[in-house]
Amino acid sequence: MTRTVVLSILLGLAFVATVHAPPVEAADAARPADAAPSASCPGFLDQNFTRLRSAERLNLCKAFAGKPLLIVNTASHCGFTGQFEGLEALYQKYRARGLVVVGFPSDDFHQEAASEAEAAEVCFVNYGVKFPMLAPSVVTGAKANPVFRELARQSKEPRWNFNKYLVAADGKVVGYYGSTVSPESKELTSAIEKLL
Repeated sequence: MTRTVVLSILLGLAFVATVHAPPVEAADAARPADAAPSASCPGFLDQNFTRLRSAERLNLCKAFAGKPLLIVNTASHCGFTGQFEGLEALYQKYRARGLVVVGFPSDDFHQEAASEAEAAEVCFVNYGVKFPMLAPSVVTGAKANPVFRELARQSKEPRWNFNKYLVAADGKVVGYYGSTVSPESKELTSAIEKLL
């Protein structure tokens, strides 16, 4: 093969790799994948989810027990999709202090991408998301995944995309922030600072 063909193949493989979910960051993988969840980890977080555009399974307790979480229902084609940038900035700013941002893509409001590949491209390529993104799931109503059923019980059900739930390490929701509350808002960042 010519150098040009080899280079083209390598560049193509590099692009494909960037569209797949990034690996669990070292700071987020402090616990081994097969470790038992902490006794203090709430049951609603002791769930296995598939990462976005990946076969990798992620148990929220095993991966993030003892850490505060900012859980967000996301969508790829929403007027608030640009909040991915702010969410990533929050994750980078506070992850060394323990905060983990977790994205739950959902088509509950009919604005998610038609395929996981497209959703992954929006998150990982267009917005440079490094925080954990899970495969699309239901976040409202009787068919909501267990995490969002409990979040709704403790606070309120998402009314639109990009609702943010600040969850303490013990599983208690300490703040609910609707779509119009930006990740950079003083309201949200002050609550994060207080929690950490």
